Amino acid sequence: MERRTFLAMVPGSVLAAPLAAEGQQAAKTPRIGYLAMNLASSPHLIEAFRQGLRDLGYVEGRNVVIESRDAAGKYERLPALAAELVSLKVDLIVAAAYQATLAAKTATGTIPIIMVAVADPVRVGLIASLVRPGGNITGLALFAGTEIVGKHLELLKEAVPNLSRVAILSNPANPMHVFRLREVEVAGRSLRVQLQILKAQGPEEFDSAFAAMTRERAGALYVVGDPMFVQHRRRFAELAARNRLPAVYELKEYAEAGGLMVYGPSTLEMFRRAATHVDKVLKGAKPGELPVEQPTKFELVINLKTAKALGLTIPPSLLLRADQVIE
Repeated sequence: MERRTFLAMVPGSVLAAPLAAEGQQAAKTPRIGYLAMNLASSPHLIEAFRQGLRDLGYVEGRNVVIESRDAAGKYERLPALAAELVSLKVDLIVAAAYQATLAAKTATGTIPIIMVAVADPVRVGLIASLVRPGGNITGLALFAGTEIVGKHLELLKEAVPNLSRVAILSNPANPMHVFRLREVEVAGRSLRVQLQILKAQGPEEFDSAFAAMTRERAGALYVVGDPMFVQHRRRFAELAARNRLPAVYELKEYAEAGGLMVYGPSTLEMFRRAATHVDKVLKGAKPGELPVEQPTKFELVINLKTAKALGLTIPPSLLLRADQVIE
């Protein structure tokens, strides 16, 4: 190579080096924090989220990294785990359910948070509004007001002849349940059923709650949605069967674990859809300006095997309306 040609190439090479470095920096692999109450009890949810990412071209280990943190069913571990994700400087945090979202919000006011399956996030104070959440949180709400509560009680009345008394099981540690119990009382008066309000803050209180239902001759049970309850869904199915209590729940996972009836949105679809919000935020959208999604489809699932074990005949009209019948 001639000396003049070589010298002509040097300045370009020198300039190209920082440009290449800038290109590599711009193409930095995004790191997603994933914060959950109990991964072991619902592995299908994070897998649905991963599938949603794959559908959008994000392949874990190739062009995206997921840092998952699991509280293993212990609420008190969530704040430290959220702080750990913040210290890792993740690009955003996906928070499963209310408790994880609250922990993430407490840990950071700047890192975007995608909440998933949070019941009425406005009333519990996580966001300003569904249309314009503000701050650093957006995502998918598990919103269900008075109408869906009334639907649960209607289903029980339709499935259980001459039903007059329904036990309602809630978790006092869940702030949303304060509002939900008010809605249940309104629906109960409208449908003319007596309500027995019972509370359980942990699995050690389940047996006494079911004993009280039996003692007070409840004819059916409505379990208010809660992450801790979902974690112990098989135990609920066993206790309901042992006490011969027809029960209705809010998430499909209960019916798959042996619960009698479920009416509610698909959590699988919510976690898959969460990937869309992640994609928008990674591409520059501000979470506070992204409207929070609400479920538009609700599924009725009936476990016919459980009904037969309870000696309960589900009316054909109810079976025909079911989106899925488990036999």
